[in-house]
Amino acid sequence: MCIRDRYQRRVHGDTIIKQNIGQKMSTTGKGGKARGKTASTKQVSRSSKAGLAFPVGRISRFLKQGKYGERVGAGAPVYLAAVLEYLTAEVLELAGNAAKDNKKTRIIPRHIQLAVRNDEELNRLMANCTIADGGVLPNINPVSVSYTHLRAHETPEHLVCRLLLEKKKNNT
Repeated sequence: MCIRDRYQRRVHGDTIIKQNIGQKMSTTGKGGKARGKTASTKQVSRSSKAGLAFPVGRISRFLKQGKYGERVGAGAPVYLAAVLEYLTAEVLELAGNAAKDNKKTRIIPRHIQLAVRNDEELNRLMANCTIADGGVLPNINPVSVSYTHLRAHETPEHLVCRLLLEKKKNNT
């Protein structure tokens, strides 16, 4: 083998084939420029091309295997991955705030439940979803509270808290 002018000569049987260094050898055997990708190019995922953290290729595979339609366009999995990533980031941000409000550093299902149910749009989106170990929102129906114990400028919620504290004091 001899290298001259960025070309490499390869002896293939009786013929000598010139090949530009850094390109794939033509498989047709007719000479000319190689149509393949250069050897130095790295594979770049569709997620990194779109700037996403969610896997576009996996979502594309799931869309095809799920038989949601006969064909799946190239933009559909990218769009779906972007939407899923946005929703996940939104829920995690709100759940992180709920965890911080409860003086915790780890997000648990209860924090996700509080985050989703306190946000109007997420609550509408996940109205039919049950979050395991999420519990319920703290809520006291004002009708169930007797107003005879209410002090001036006291809401029913304050009354319930005051009565619970008094009961706790009496038990100790």
